[in-house]
Amino acid sequence: MRFRKLATIALTGAVIAPLLAACGSSGDSKNEIKIAYQRSTDNNSRIMDNFLAGVKKQFEKANPGKTVKLIPIQATENDYYTKLDLMMKSPRTAPDLAYEDTFLINSDIKAGFLRPIDAQVKSWDQWSQFQDAAKESVTGQDGKVYGVPDGTDTRGIWYDKQVFAKAGLPANWEPKSWNDLLSAARQIKKKVPGVTPMNLYTGKAGGEASSMQGFEMLLYGTADQLYNPQEKKWVVGSKGFQDSMNFLKTVYSTGLGPKPSQALDANISTNVNTDWFPNAKIGFSIDGSWTANNWISTGPKPWKDWTTNIGWTAMPTQNGQAPGKTSMSGGWSWAITKNAKNPTLAWKFVTAMQTEKNAVTYDNAAQNIAVRKDVAADPKYQNSSPTVKFFTDLVAVTHYRPAYAEYPKVSTAIQEQMEAVTTGTSSPAKASADYDKSVADIVGNNTTKDSGPAK
Repeated sequence: MRFRKLATIALTGAVIAPLLAACGSSGDSKNEIKIAYQRSTDNNSRIMDNFLAGVKKQFEKANPGKTVKLIPIQATENDYYTKLDLMMKSPRTAPDLAYEDTFLINSDIKAGFLRPIDAQVKSWDQWSQFQDAAKESVTGQDGKVYGVPDGTDTRGIWYDKQVFAKAGLPANWEPKSWNDLLSAARQIKKKVPGVTPMNLYTGKAGGEASSMQGFEMLLYGTADQLYNPQEKKWVVGSKGFQDSMNFLKTVYSTGLGPKPSQALDANISTNVNTDWFPNAKIGFSIDGSWTANNWISTGPKPWKDWTTNIGWTAMPTQNGQAPGKTSMSGGWSWAITKNAKNPTLAWKFVTAMQTEKNAVTYDNAAQNIAVRKDVAADPKYQNSSPTVKFFTDLVAVTHYRPAYAEYPKVSTAIQEQMEAVTTGTSSPAKASADYDKSVADIVGNNTTKDSGPAK
């Protein structure tokens, strides 16, 4: 991902320069901590802002003389990563605490941006409440802990029951294979003109959403994956990879998905969830467990009737093979930067932010899947949304990305080939072959593994 970030810098420099100047201009003291986080590009969505403002108030009251400076970075996901990297690399601009997608942990360790917190979590009486899988997501390849996770997620399919009724599809839809997805989309296209049958994230503008909600929800429902953990090698020549590209081609070459200009717009997620779904303009979308936070009373598009109009179901495996359904999981974490001026105070803020009570508050507001055992058992969490149990149960069939230092670049290579197939400038076979070459360039030929006959 680093080469993609460098390419992005030129485009966003005018925006970044004032941000960096502001970060280093004032307020540096042993009594202040700076916290950088992503602010939604949707001006109606302030879930993280509101949560952090509440914790800041608690913290400053409990610690007289200490101040918390919140640094919201309003940007798309890719631009956020770029801006955060630029801030973290300089002692002048580095925040003390940074909000990190866990798939970037290893690459940011390699870049020298983060500091281990093993000593802190070892003496923290709350660390035992975190699930082992969540702890692994913030553990680097060197075996050290680099962050505190604040939730995870799973992915499935959201569908509009009104559109389905017009298309003659069931209200309790349970697709069993990829063919069921395509059949439903074709039926919507035929019987409900003017509605986009389905959404499958794709291309570079979508960033990690394209890789994870889009491509990997397909690939991990085949017999193949991106990485072979037993041999510690990246998989190339994969039939599942090419089958996934073929599915993508079918969606976008036969009018079952958004128009390519819509699909490759960086605002596609906002458009789908705050316009197309509330206005019955789409049949179904493969997306994350957090999708409903767009429609709750504190979300960017409050929608009182969403639980009546919207259904949710699991993503099927390619041909319905065991276990029948699949999902992907990720999550974000709070990390203390290598150039932090006040790392001790930053850790104290993390422990204040991650009490059970505050964790319940944030997980409910963000529709996160809890990573703390006490939060998962809390009735306030369990009853916070009608979707909580469904998406929590998907953890049983979920997969995690191979979040090694090379993964961000591999993810970018996937997005590039998705975009080529979506626009029709490449065939699934050529896109698969080009991906294999890119992966070999990224990780080296000695760490790739030929998966099968598709190559």
